[in-house]
Amino acid sequence: MTSILPLLLFVAVATVTPGGATTLATASGARFGLVRSIPLLVGIALGLALLAAVAALGLGSLLHAMPALQTVVKAAGSAYLLWLAWRIARGGPPNAADGPAQPITLGQGFLLLWLNPKSWAMTVGAAASFALLASSPNRLALLLGAVFGSAACVSLVLWCALGVLLARLLRTPRHWRILNLAMCVLLAASIIPAWR
Repeated sequence: MTSILPLLLFVAVATVTPGGATTLATASGARFGLVRSIPLLVGIALGLALLAAVAALGLGSLLHAMPALQTVVKAAGSAYLLWLAWRIARGGPPNAADGPAQPITLGQGFLLLWLNPKSWAMTVGAAASFALLASSPNRLALLLGAVFGSAACVSLVLWCALGVLLARLLRTPRHWRILNLAMCVLLAASIIPAWR
């Protein structure tokens, strides 16, 4: 059996680096706090774990074989991320009446991962690069699902906690507008690498 350390390092770096999910976790933490953001974080982590498992079982090969399907996934994912960015941009301070009253749900977090091009690239790349760590696709699916899901939980809690910390520093509605616009721009910008 080959060492699992390179996989753990790859997954840690892939899940902690900024992207759509981490930006959303930060924004949710700032607006709603850690506890109310838990459904979003769990949805994202479950989505990533399942996506990694499915990639290991061969869906990644299907996507590589069908470029048109790749384009559909990228377009749908980009549209969804832009919608989420718009939702963040229109939010104000946590007590503002004009912002979203509820955090993003578990299901929406799950959908985010399935439509996020970065997630596909991470999981398909891991399935291809670390296939020799397991004796069968089923075992690889279990391994990747467990590793990606666990790493996502840790990473998302850290990013959400950063959002909670930022919320303590924001004193005026103007500060909140700046944070929300910054989160909106970062989330929208996370789409760019998918189209290169």
